Amino acid sequence: MRRIAVLTSGGDAPGMNAAIRAVVRAGVDRELEVFGVRDGFEGLLLGDLIPLGARDVGGILASGGTMLGSARSREFKTDAGVAKAAGVLERAGTDGVVIIGGSGSQAGSLDLSRHGVRVVGVASTIDNDLCGSDVTIGFDTALNIALEAIDRLRVTASSHRRGAIVEVMGRDCGYLALMAGIAGGAEAICIPEIPCDPEAVAAEIAHAYERGKPHALVVVTEGAAFDAAALSRWFKENKKLLGFEIRTTILGHVQRGGIPTASDRLLGSRLGAVAVDALVTGRHGALCGMIGGTVTLTPLTEVVGVKKALPETMLELARVLSR
Repeated sequence: MRRIAVLTSGGDAPGMNAAIRAVVRAGVDRELEVFGVRDGFEGLLLGDLIPLGARDVGGILASGGTMLGSARSREFKTDAGVAKAAGVLERAGTDGVVIIGGSGSQAGSLDLSRHGVRVVGVASTIDNDLCGSDVTIGFDTALNIALEAIDRLRVTASSHRRGAIVEVMGRDCGYLALMAGIAGGAEAICIPEIPCDPEAVAAEIAHAYERGKPHALVVVTEGAAFDAAALSRWFKENKKLLGFEIRTTILGHVQRGGIPTASDRLLGSRLGAVAVDALVTGRHGALCGMIGGTVTLTPLTEVVGVKKALPETMLELARVLSR
């Protein structure tokens, strides 16, 4: 193996740059040529590859986002598009590629692998919804950003004796909301994995009011059946059940753009370096993730299309601590 490529795909996640840096410098250490693919699978189809050396990735460790850029590609979702991408990598003389991204990106990794490309994926998404890794690059930073917002909102809610609905990202996975709700002391958490009963949520808010609490906090995943907007409408129609006046805050993409935490920098660095080692030693067609504190390779066939379950212990902890 003499030449590898690295690309980032899907939603940006704090810590992606740490992974890019690790891939490049681990590759250089192995005396490999390393090329970066700009703008994800879209850039790959266009053949937009640039050589990267150790100095080219200097100073990016503390930066959020991805220096290579990311763009979704409709063409890549077709068999012809995947075949075209595989041809671009072959003509560029690459012997393998590291793909940093979440569930959609790793589905692309599997497609390329089935077209004969040596691929190692790196688990990176703030949603933490990817099987093959207990925690993914970007999650810790997103969680801390959400928690800082929750802490700030609690202060103003207490000052005015109000309730607060806070919507976090996560699509159809409630992991981020669950952990933010536990760490932020939420009275209720609404996630896609568990049916949300607005009457039960209202009862929790009313119970907090009756106990004399100066505020009530509800954390909601954007993909929940009752998201922040739906809950807010229901509460307005049934405000007599609550006790508190309610305010709603949707955090949105602010959670993705933060300076990566030490945890995400270390995770990106470890996964990126091991991904290169895996390619060099012939262990491809796999996702590089962290399981039980150890960097592990999981076959992409066991990752793509498999729904990641929320830990039952944390669901129970959320129930107990919200009382």
